[in-house]
Amino acid sequence: MGARTPWKTGFSLSLTMAASYLVCAILYGLWPEQGINFLNALFHGLDFQRLVAPVQFTLLMFLYPLAVLAVWGFVVGTLFAWLDNLLHNR
Repeated sequence: MGARTPWKTGFSLSLTMAASYLVCAILYGLWPEQGINFLNALFHGLDFQRLVAPVQFTLLMFLYPLAVLAVWGFVVGTLFAWLDNLLHNR
């Protein structure tokens, strides 16, 4: 296996995280109760139901986390590829 291109790996992870957030937001928008139950199961029974507040879901409430996850994914993916290349002498 050749060297990873850090920027491409970062961009790939960024797109993956953005796409998964989009799917999650759509599913939660359609079935919020099942979304909370899924989070409870995913986090070993931590009760997210207590955090539910009747708040209007806005475009900004969707776009801000999307941007944060995309940037974070890019940084983490780029760092991963750079370290992978460094540790494998590529």
